[in-house]
Amino acid sequence: MTLHTPARPRDVDMSLLRAWPLPVPSNDADKEDRGHVLILGGSREMPGAMILAATAALRAGAGKLTIATGRSVAQLVALAIPESRVLGLAENDAGGFTVEAVAALDPLADKISAILIGPGMRDEAATARLVHALLPRLTGTDTQVVLDAEAMGAVLHPPTGGAPNHAPFRFDVPVLVTPHAGEMAHLTDIAKDEIAAAPERHALEAAQRWNAVVALKGARTIIAAPDGERWQYEGGNVGLATSGSGDVLAGIIAGLAARGAGLAQAAAWGVALHARAGERLAERLGRLGYLARELCDDIPSLLEHAAGDSADAASRPSGNFAGGTRVER
Repeated sequence: MTLHTPARPRDVDMSLLRAWPLPVPSNDADKEDRGHVLILGGSREMPGAMILAATAALRAGAGKLTIATGRSVAQLVALAIPESRVLGLAENDAGGFTVEAVAALDPLADKISAILIGPGMRDEAATARLVHALLPRLTGTDTQVVLDAEAMGAVLHPPTGGAPNHAPFRFDVPVLVTPHAGEMAHLTDIAKDEIAAAPERHALEAAQRWNAVVALKGARTIIAAPDGERWQYEGGNVGLATSGSGDVLAGIIAGLAARGAGLAQAAAWGVALHARAGERLAERLGRLGYLARELCDDIPSLLEHAAGDSADAASRPSGNFAGGTRVER
């Protein structure tokens, strides 16, 4: 079926964000009301990815955080993020998690508002098996699912165990995936240069094929939904092309989803917040050399400013949300 779509994507700018407000908890809300986010990932080689994503999720306003990571690094992560509950999962020789990890996570299935899977994970095939084992446990819940990094390989390794790309794969319930052009090339077997030349087309085709919201990251980021809706965020900030930047973006999006934002809304707001945080750092420190971890600290004030709901918003740094979403791991 050919979907009727607008001539061009909608721009993610200040006007759109203020017309598309995020859920805001009341002053008497507790941490459960603000949303419970579970972040699943990490490995012996990349425990820092979990720390970045978890910090970003809390900075985006999530009220409660649980981290599930490898037993080899669980204590390290717990010490780095004292606000979190940390579960240690069994690891395989390649650094991935075994499917038995689902049993450890099962008690949380009805309690979490959003789950982010992927930051810092290793072993794409094992991660895909874990994703496909976990998703049915979330069916019937209100949990929003964000797949990042290795977890996006679920589209290449279907639950039937067939060969990669053997047949088109579709999620039963829409999830959000967050590839950059290189990752999209891997997931679609389309050349990276071709994807970079036509990101809107490739994002939309993937969204409809996978039944997923696709946030195709780049200097021009395209967000496409399965129903044909599209948004774009344009700008340029090469400073965001730094290790860990994508983990921070994924964490922001998961935190917003935990608060009750829909997947497309969380992606649009997350991309804008991430980029504007990069712009602030570029203004203070220079365009090159700021760190991904430093992006997180500006997120709360940027949320207030973008929402326009703070009495002293006028005294905060102004300007549009300029800046791209160039991310690398």
